Amino acid sequence: MKIIAVIPARYASTRFHAKLMQDLGGKTVISRTYEAAVSTQLFDDVFVATDSKLIFDEIVSNGGKAIMSKKEHESGSDRIAEAVEDLDVDIVVNVQGDEPFINKEPLEKLLEVFRNDEARQIDLASLMREIKDKEEIANPNNVKVIVDQSGLALYFSRSVIPYPRDENVGVRYFQHIGIYAFRKPALMDFYSLTMKSLEASEKLEQLRYLEYGKKIKMVETTHVGIGIDTIEDLEKARKLV
Repeated sequence: MKIIAVIPARYASTRFHAKLMQDLGGKTVISRTYEAAVSTQLFDDVFVATDSKLIFDEIVSNGGKAIMSKKEHESGSDRIAEAVEDLDVDIVVNVQGDEPFINKEPLEKLLEVFRNDEARQIDLASLMREIKDKEEIANPNNVKVIVDQSGLALYFSRSVIPYPRDENVGVRYFQHIGIYAFRKPALMDFYSLTMKSLEASEKLEQLRYLEYGKKIKMVETTHVGIGIDTIEDLEKARKLV
């Protein structure tokens, strides 16, 4: 299998403008993320897919590979799909551009899903972690996922799922961690399919895959990424480099 990583990188950000170009220990956030992805040695190639000439030049001038988006995109999946449309690849891993401290282990687990999928039944794989705090479970910013006995996603929601009608049945709650590994055909299908009502209602792109019958294998992890969403997050990150 040919496996690549693509880092979708928008310049604009509603919570923290131009966060990917902020200085993090002498390098920009996006450069550090790119270098961290390369250093895992899990990928045959790593690309940044961006709408910004600034980000494109930042990566290329430092010896990296970048692809300019030609269109406006509503989701990271759309931006990645456009970037890989003409590339000869089997598996595409979406690496978050604002997470410069990439952990290799959960990425290895995602790729193992496809190595073990001899029948090629899995369309994409993603991560989840158990959450127990009631406030975390109730928080709509924490996307929850429920799975079947084989670990295939049944549904994703900002709501509490399952609803705790009976709290004594031992239900575990899982937060979805938005790192994906796609088979390229599934990604290209996503790019061509229209948004349906569930995705539109919850504003969760992964529901498009489920609504069109794609199989999403969820992998449990204890890893919590260090994302940079605010200036405060950046200050914390600067203490780690």
